[in-house]
Amino acid sequence: MTLIRDETGTQRTLGYVIDVADPESARCHLDVTDAHTNRHDVLHGGIVTLLLDSAMGATGSLSIDPEGRAPFLTVSITTQFLAAACAGERVTASGRITGGGRSLLFISGELASDSGALIATATGVFKRVPPKTA
Repeated sequence: MTLIRDETGTQRTLGYVIDVADPESARCHLDVTDAHTNRHDVLHGGIVTLLLDSAMGATGSLSIDPEGRAPFLTVSITTQFLAAACAGERVTASGRITGGGRSLLFISGELASDSGALIATATGVFKRVPPKTA
């Protein structure tokens, strides 16, 4: 398993880990705590979307970089919320490229709990950041 952890302030603050071991699909894992829940004691929708966005963007990165670190920017993302996750659960977001070309990729995502419940799905458009030239 190839993990990216503590790479960004967001990762350090929320505690999620990006798994880029599968060359076709990156995953984000989060152990949900009370710090991640909203006033209804369920995983906050913004964090759901953040996990999906991170997994989908890293999946785009894997299309050109086996370490999953090539930058991709989110052009758009739409999230569908299907079920709730609560503190004490572990959730995993994954991405899958569904289309695109040289600079834009269409990527879908799913967030599921370790019990198998589908929490949310997403679709997005991601743009490859061109390499810097000196």
